[in-house]
Amino acid sequence: MGMPRRSGWLVLLVLVLLASVVPAAAAATPRSGDATAYRLVTGLEGGSGSTIGPDGALYVTESAAGRITRVDPRTGATRTYASGLPKAIVGTGGPIDVAFIGRTAYALVTLVGPDVGGSDVVGIYRVDGPDSFTVVADIGAFSIANPPDTSFFIPSGVQYALQTVRGGFLVTDGHHNRVLRVALDGDVTELIAFGNIVPTGLEVQGGTVYLAEAGPVPHLPENGKVVAFRPGSTTARDVASGSPLLVDVELGRGHRLYALSQGDFQPGNPEGSPALPNTGALVKVNRDGTFTAVIGGLNQPTSLEFIGKTAYVVTLGGEIWKIRGVWGPPHRASRR
Repeated sequence: MGMPRRSGWLVLLVLVLLASVVPAAAAATPRSGDATAYRLVTGLEGGSGSTIGPDGALYVTESAAGRITRVDPRTGATRTYASGLPKAIVGTGGPIDVAFIGRTAYALVTLVGPDVGGSDVVGIYRVDGPDSFTVVADIGAFSIANPPDTSFFIPSGVQYALQTVRGGFLVTDGHHNRVLRVALDGDVTELIAFGNIVPTGLEVQGGTVYLAEAGPVPHLPENGKVVAFRPGSTTARDVASGSPLLVDVELGRGHRLYALSQGDFQPGNPEGSPALPNTGALVKVNRDGTFTAVIGGLNQPTSLEFIGKTAYVVTLGGEIWKIRGVWGPPHRASRR
């Protein structure tokens, strides 16, 4: 199923749907019975993806500014690690996630190509210096040449998460409903395709890939899932479900699985809109396939990381929250 690479109506539609992703409303203090949340950082420009770097610091992408920021996880002190990446041009996009291979950082950049009115490459950029980059994979070109089976209106896709694996990366495309395998030489292939489930965050343990699903609009709780699959499989098995608009999944201390819910979606809002303010939650995966909230009241979270027993949550409005007291017994997922 092909679509035009560029047209006036397509660009207009993208602008209408995605410009609704506006700065988040003022955050309330997250709520919990046991876990404790502290606001570590404010003032980021479009907080998005994150990772733990080789130095043990937190690295966060700022989509609106086109940069990657290093954050001291103890003090919250920030400094620019790299700047000059393509910025978001339609309310979201630009550098959406970051990952390290050794001491080299890579940024996933989305929604910056000609099909949405931009002129940059949609793909993976290697950070060569504080303001220099090399495109190592043109994911946009692959996506345009290899459209998905599900319906779409952005030919280059809307990539969301970047996860390192041996020999390269895994990348989710929440618009094209698939996970891509990207080699370090730039070769892009489709690893697994789905129906309209809106894949978001990724985690890998051994040979198992864990995937968060936001679910189709209106992102009902029963469609918010963590699933698992092995490379080469054409299907994924459910691990847990029941939390709305999941945007990330991570292994915490003791190999316990956690997921990040952005919160309740307002019925009638267009595709690409964030959840309602202050309705997000950090949830843990239970052995019976359910979720238990660790802490609620998060304001439009986008990304989750763990350092020891402490969780770090990045928000759309440019905050980072440090959450203590989240650790629990390990989740022992079956490997069938």
